[in-house]
Parts: sequence; C-alpha cells; structure tokens
Amino acid sequence: MYMFHACLITSIVQPICKMKGKSLTPHKSMWQKFILIGDRTTSDVVVRIRTQEGRDDWIYCHSHILVDKSKYFADRLSDSWPTCQILDSRNCVEVHCEESDFDHHIVILRLFYFTSDVSVTDIGSVKNALGILRVAIHLVCPQIVSTCVGYLEAVPWDESEEEEVLKVIPGMGSQAEAVLARLQPVNPLAVIKIFISAIQFATSSPPSSMNDLKVSSQEQLEYLLTEDDDAPLLTAADEIKMEAKLCVNGLLMRFVSLVDSLVGDLQESMAEAGKIELFQAYLNDLSWTSQIVTKLEISSDFVLTWVETSVKIVKVAEEACRESSLHIQVKVLEVAAKVLEAIGYGTLILPTMKRLQMVKVWLPFVRLVKPSVDSVASDDDNDMLLKSNDELWQSLESAFVSIILALPSSDQAEILTEWFENKQIRYPDLTEAFEVWCYRSKVAKRRLALLDGNDPTPNRV
Repeated sequence: MYMFHACLITSIVQPICKMKGKSLTPHKSMWQKFILIGDRTTSDVVVRIRTQEGRDDWIYCHSHILVDKSKYFADRLSDSWPTCQILDSRNCVEVHCEESDFDHHIVILRLFYFTSDVSVTDIGSVKNALGILRVAIHLVCPQIVSTCVGYLEAVPWDESEEEEVLKVIPGMGSQAEAVLARLQPVNPLAVIKIFISAIQFATSSPPSSMNDLKVSSQEQLEYLLTEDDDAPLLTAADEIKMEAKLCVNGLLMRFVSLVDSLVGDLQESMAEAGKIELFQAYLNDLSWTSQIVTKLEISSDFVLTWVETSVKIVKVAEEACRESSLHIQVKVLEVAAKVLEAIGYGTLILPTMKRLQMVKVWLPFVRLVKPSVDSVASDDDNDMLLKSNDELWQSLESAFVSIILALPSSDQAEILTEWFENKQIRYPDLTEAFEVWCYRSKVAKRRLALLDGNDPTPNRV
C-alpha cells in the first residue's frame, strides 16, 4: 500500500535528468556518498501527495534534505507542527495540490536530491518552469524559485507561452516580478527615440535588398500609431510631428525629382528598368506615408506636393499603362485616393481651381485604369493585388463625388455632361452628384430668392 511508485518518478524526471547529464541511477561512488530519494532503507519521512481527483502517491524522503531545501517542509517537520506517524516510525507529511501541479511536486522533490545546485538547464521548458515555479513558491524553496525566475527571464517565449506567463506570473508576488520585465511599459522618451530612428529608416529609400526590413519597419510604425483594442503607443507630439515632416518631405523631394526626370524623356525613361523600379518603390513608400501623415495630422505638405505634381505623375503612369504595368497604376491610384479624400472631405482646403484641376486630371486616368484592372483580375485568379481593390475603387468614387459637389454648379454641369458622354459611364458612378445637382439647380431661384427676402411664388388669381 505504501510502496513508492518508482516508475512514476522515472517518467517525470528522466527528461530533466538527461538534460543535465545525470542518470536516474547514480554512479557506484555516489551510492556510497549520497542518499537517494525513494530509498526506503534510509528514509525517515514519507511525503504523501494527493489531489481531489484521487491521485495519491507516497514518496520516501529524508527529513534533513526536505528541511534544508524547503521552509514549508521545515515548518511541517518542526516540533511545533503536529505530525502523523506511519509504519516504521516514519513521519508523514501530506501535501494536497491541484491535479495540474501533481507532477511538478514530484519533480521538485527529485530536484532536492541533486548533488549540486539546480541550474537553468534542469528546467527543460517554459511550461515546466512555470509549473515548478508555482509549486516552489508554495513550498518556499528559494533556490528553485530563483532558478526558475532566471530561466523564464532569459529564454524566448512563443505566443502561447507568453499568454501563459501573463496568466500565471502576476499571481506569484514580488519573487517572480523579474519575469515580466520584457512586457513592462517603456519609458515615453525611449518610445519617441525608437520611432524617430525607425521613421528615418522607413522613409530613406534603402536598397531593394533591405526591402523586407523597410516594410517591417513601416508596418510596425503604423501599428504604434493605430488605435485598436489599445490606445496608440505614440501621440502626435510636436517632436514626433516635426521629425515625421522632415522625413516625409525628403521622400517627396526624391519622388518629385524622379518624376521630373522621367517626364523629360518618357520613351527612353520607360526603357530604363532601374528608374521604373525606383518609381514603384517610391510609390510603395508614399502609399504607406499617406497613412502616417493622416494619423499624425500633418498631411498638408504631402497633399500639396501631390497636387502640384499630379499632371506629371499621370503622364508617367499613362506611359506605364502602355507598357502594361498595371501594378504601378494601381499603386499610383492608392496614393491619389488618399489625396482626393483629404481634398473632398475638407482635411485640406484648396482653391476652387485646384480642386477642379484634380478632378480633370485624375478622373480620366481612373477611367483608363479601372477597365484594364477588371479585365486582368478576371483572367488571373492568382493576382490578388489586382483582385482585392474594391475598397480603393469605392474610396475614389466617394472622393470624386464629394469634390464635384463642392464645385460651382457650372463646373459640376460640365463634368456631369462629360460623364454622360463617356463610354466609361459605369465607373466612377456619379449618379449621386447628378441627383444633387438636379435638385439644387431646380430649386436654386426659389432658395436664393428667399435668402434675398423676395417672394418667388407666382401670383395666382
């Protein structure tokens, strides 16, 4: 009934022993020098580990080792604590635990008998360390607690392990606080410094060999500024805005310079693969930048530069269309959509002529690109970049409608007349703009007369 289950301990601690190079069966000389857990002939105490689910094991131990390694056992085996004696005059210490901690109790008892201090290599894994640490804190084993904390503080965690650490460690008190060091909030000054360094790199147009690093930096910077389940890590402080403006303006200057060089000799420029690749790389960066300047509320320079360069950009992009570079045109429209939204929704106030010019420049180009994209996307099921642009087309259409409806009615009439006469009447769909124009035009005299204080209602007999 009271036999020690050697097979159970072997199955639990064998992996740990192997990691340290220890054998479960010590060398002959160790038998002469050291005592062993489970040695009934020399044991003077039984540790009985029990769970509510019915697991019950009796482990033959030695009181001087338990007292030396654990304050819990030292208290339980002291004269002031009533003990229960069993056969052979051995003391019995009952330990009740949760089912999930049962094996970890046995592991800790085995660790008590290591001939040297327990080291991090004896732990085995994050999961083991958390379980052993939980039990070591309960049994008040400072050396094992320190080892587990050191292990958890030093090793990498995967996502599931990190969630487990967050679930377990906070309830263990100050002894385990060091484990959470990597998850603590960062000093705001450090956040600003890393943001500035990262945005300088992300907008520096590094060589294509560093593209993965650049894209990763851009994604993380956008994440830091995004409000989701958590508040943004960064706020639009003056220092951040100023540095971001400098970086964005530098990128814009390089882009405008490249556009100027491409427009100078379109045919020759399009034949230069390096320039086209650079043009596309700049567009990728500007597409990301348009998100950042919006979040930081510093989009004015970005929008104004794009407006001033729009005619040249369209010329280059149209030539790219003839070269069947649809991905370039789509990327151009991604940036243009952000600019048109800023104008259409009043984020940046532009004179009437500038707003009219943007419609006249970009509306024909959108009509040129959309059918080509639809045709290619329907033929090529693998080209997800071209297939997944419904949001882009909707954004462009909404922006055009907003800009048009804010123009003088005569300009609206001109644009809508051209829309009806165009073969691409289906996109962008300006029906909403036409309906509003019809209503405004029909009631214009009456509404304006009311404002002047005149009664526009005709006399009736």
